[in-house]
Amino acid sequence: MTGDAPVKSILELSAFDPIAKADPHARLKPLRETCPVWRDETTKTWFLSRYADVRGVVNDRTMWRGGERAEIGSFSRLLLDESRLHEPPGERQSILTMDEPDHSRIRTPLSKAFYARVAKSRPKIDRIVSDVLDSVQEKAEFDLIDEVAIPIPIVAIARILGVDDQRLEEFRDWSEGVILGLNPVRTPDETAHMERSQTAMTAYFTELMAARRKSGADDLVSDMVQLQAEGADLSDTEIRTNLLALLVGGNLTTTDLIGNGVRLFLLNPAQKAKLVADPALVPQAVEEILRYEGPVDITGRVLPEDRVVGDCPMKQSQSVMLGLRSANRDPAVFERPDDFDITRKGTPHVSFGGGAHICIGAPLARMEAASFFSTFFQRFPRLRIAEAGEPQWRALPFFRGMERFRVAV
Repeated sequence: MTGDAPVKSILELSAFDPIAKADPHARLKPLRETCPVWRDETTKTWFLSRYADVRGVVNDRTMWRGGERAEIGSFSRLLLDESRLHEPPGERQSILTMDEPDHSRIRTPLSKAFYARVAKSRPKIDRIVSDVLDSVQEKAEFDLIDEVAIPIPIVAIARILGVDDQRLEEFRDWSEGVILGLNPVRTPDETAHMERSQTAMTAYFTELMAARRKSGADDLVSDMVQLQAEGADLSDTEIRTNLLALLVGGNLTTTDLIGNGVRLFLLNPAQKAKLVADPALVPQAVEEILRYEGPVDITGRVLPEDRVVGDCPMKQSQSVMLGLRSANRDPAVFERPDDFDITRKGTPHVSFGGGAHICIGAPLARMEAASFFSTFFQRFPRLRIAEAGEPQWRALPFFRGMERFRVAV
């Protein structure tokens, strides 16, 4: 299915395209309606946009995740650093794009330690949210992204990891620098910032791991080196790489979850009134933000064999991109899919993917968002979009979030 598609390249579905950047669904809806299983020959990639197809593939544990198994010239393959393919998987990539047996070998101890940390972190998250909101409480106007949505997840993961509070400013700078690695159209200055940050962050994690081996603390880094000492099959590089991936993935997407959510409530005052009147709706509200304006557009898989997907025959090693954002607005599954409704119940969204590769940071993202939306509009009941508050959407392909959003109290 190529000739009848309303787009010519998968890049037209990303923030590289002005139409998709302003409203992704202006591209996704026609594609889902006319060509739900679409082959983009320019990037040698299949794109699935229906909920049933997307859900089926993300939950299929036989599908490959690593781009090194994709055909040459495919979108998945283009994202690889080909010069490192000779290295062991755990030394060159995180669990995000890793296949078995290395995926389970690393993810199992990491998730065990991380989920245990998250489970007891709500009081810590509540304090972080309160402190950040205190910092803007007396301002007549502020940038929600820079002053609120970015600091909350960065401080939260820093505290969970065990970063010294006196180094939080450096940690934020490094975190924002490392995230630039997701932007393929970086400026030279941004590339330099990214490289400095990666070097500094690697050195810091190495230093922190060494310190925790000498004297443990109540943090995730201590947990990981302790598991390693007890026999977990993890190298230092694998621990560092995956802690860094946790940092990058969690910070950017949780920032977008908070920012996108505030904007949705300001654009939908009736939904905001429901949330304020009934705080018990917070968990549902978070799920509806994730469905309606989730931070991530796509995830990918690679076919392990010739098979039929979405009624279309596909070949082994072909790349398949899954339209998470499109699936979350599929009218075959969601009633009134284009309405933002925090009382919505029923079919779950696919914003965190699924299967073996379901987002490891999902519990923390949900906790941070729940903590934030439990108090934010009580603290700022008259909040509105500032006169110069039109959102500036980030030009980062396949992510949806704002780089600037000014609000007034």
